[in-house]
Amino acid sequence: MRNSLFVKIYLTVLASLAVVAIASGMFVRMGMEREHAGWSDRRDAFIAAMLPADSDPASLNATVQRLSAAFDADISVYGPQGRLLAAAGRPVPQDEIGFRRRMHPGGHHLLVSKLPDGRVVAARLRMPFGPAGRNPLGYLALIAGVIGLAAFPVVRHLTRRLEALRQGVDRWGEGALDTRVAVRGNDEVAAVAASFNRAAEQIERLLAAHRSLLANASHELRSPLARLRMAIDLDEEGQSGPVRDEIVRDLSELDALVEEILLASRLDHIEKLERVEPVDLLALTAEEGARSGVDVSGEPGGVSGDPKLLTRLVRNLMQNAQRHGGPPVSAHVRTEGSSVVLKVCDHGPGLPEGTGERVFEPFFRPQGRSETAGGWGLGLSLVRQIALHHGATVHHESPPGGGACFVVTFPATS
Repeated sequence: MRNSLFVKIYLTVLASLAVVAIASGMFVRMGMEREHAGWSDRRDAFIAAMLPADSDPASLNATVQRLSAAFDADISVYGPQGRLLAAAGRPVPQDEIGFRRRMHPGGHHLLVSKLPDGRVVAARLRMPFGPAGRNPLGYLALIAGVIGLAAFPVVRHLTRRLEALRQGVDRWGEGALDTRVAVRGNDEVAAVAASFNRAAEQIERLLAAHRSLLANASHELRSPLARLRMAIDLDEEGQSGPVRDEIVRDLSELDALVEEILLASRLDHIEKLERVEPVDLLALTAEEGARSGVDVSGEPGGVSGDPKLLTRLVRNLMQNAQRHGGPPVSAHVRTEGSSVVLKVCDHGPGLPEGTGERVFEPFFRPQGRSETAGGWGLGLSLVRQIALHHGATVHHESPPGGGACFVVTFPATS
């Protein structure tokens, strides 16, 4: 996943291990160097005591022989001018003597000690004389590597659960309100998953209750509206003229609004269309355009869907253009590859700046628009719902010449 939390956590663990390993190695190395320096001083003092400066050649050579036998080493003693004073075993050449070298080229340990009187004692030993000078960084690197490998599945398990939680939240946010995430373990991640499930269930229940209330209220409203309309039609002696026409118009608007609410509620509760058949989108659009007085052009395009719902989609787009846009209103159908595109345009003032996709929200009213001017109602919201149930997408465009265009892209039937 983008900016992977797993990568960040795991790299943090590895970086921490590297810092700890390097710091530990430095401290251990400093301690070993101090220990080695202290041992070197004691070793040089021991050798100086065993080989005093006033020793005669015979005594010096005898002592060197005893030390060679005791330590199983080749020992050579050189004077201040580089002259060989005594030797036991195979002499150590002067060109092999280096005060900073600890290993002899032949693989033996080389011990070099400079005495206070200027003499140099070189010993070639098969075993180290003193503490071994091993570098601890190798061991620390090995330990850090093992810990890093062991941390991999732990960190991956944690981040995989977080990724599953994020995916569930994304699905829920896209409208799948029945989405729930798995709750594993007893840690904080499991607690967040459980909290999300409870919140999602509560919100789903509230929305279901809201939709049910809206649908039931709409059903209940239809009966008194029908009775009012019937009473006005039967009241021949009642008021006539503009007042009566205004009442009839208001009742028609209320009836249309109730019908839209019921349709929106039904579309919210269905997963599949009850009726699906091949439809020529151009013919359907032309028929509705003739009824609404909208110019229709284009080419035949076959789509699959519910003819009644598709008719409602086209009608709502045309009525929206006539109500909120300006003449002339036109509709065009064309085929683009494996898609059929319906485009309905008007030449009005266009959508207010910053409206974006909010125009498809139910009863959306742009900022600054008065209540008397009204909002977009449920028309465009139903257009989006019907489009989604047909596997289509809908968006709006602002042409350079002004006005607004709403574009619906359907998958074409083969």
